[in-house]
Order: sequence, then C-alpha cells, then structure tokens
Amino acid sequence: MTESYLFDVFGKRMSVHRENGAWHLFLVSGTGMRRPVYDVIIPAALKPEELATYLDDLFHEHASASHPKVYPL
Repeated sequence: MTESYLFDVFGKRMSVHRENGAWHLFLVSGTGMRRPVYDVIIPAALKPEELATYLDDLFHEHASASHPKVYPL
C-alpha cells in the first residue's frame, strides 16, 4: 500500500510517498512530472502529520516573505 502527500515547500511542489515502510521525497514539476530527491532522508518512523514540520525544518533556508512556510496541498 502506498501513501502519498503533496506539499508546497516554500514555493516548490513536493510529494512524499510511503512504500514498503520507507518515505520517498519527489520534486513535482508544473506538468506533474516527479523527480526523486535523493539527498533527503525522511525517517521511517515519522508519522504523516509530522511531514510538513519535517520538510519545514529541512528546507527553512528557502523561506521568503512570499513563501513563509510549508503547506499541505
């Protein structure tokens, strides 16, 4: 069973998928194509409701006045 979650991460669309107990992060283009983000590891024990906070912590340096936080979509 695969779980999928979509986020606006400081202006960039990212999706997080859980497959076989592991989380995988993808950058989503404007056309819906996904590209894996290999240099980010999301702990398997992280709960879905904790994903936005975790992504905010990881990518906080990308925050701006127009994109101040991570939002679930």
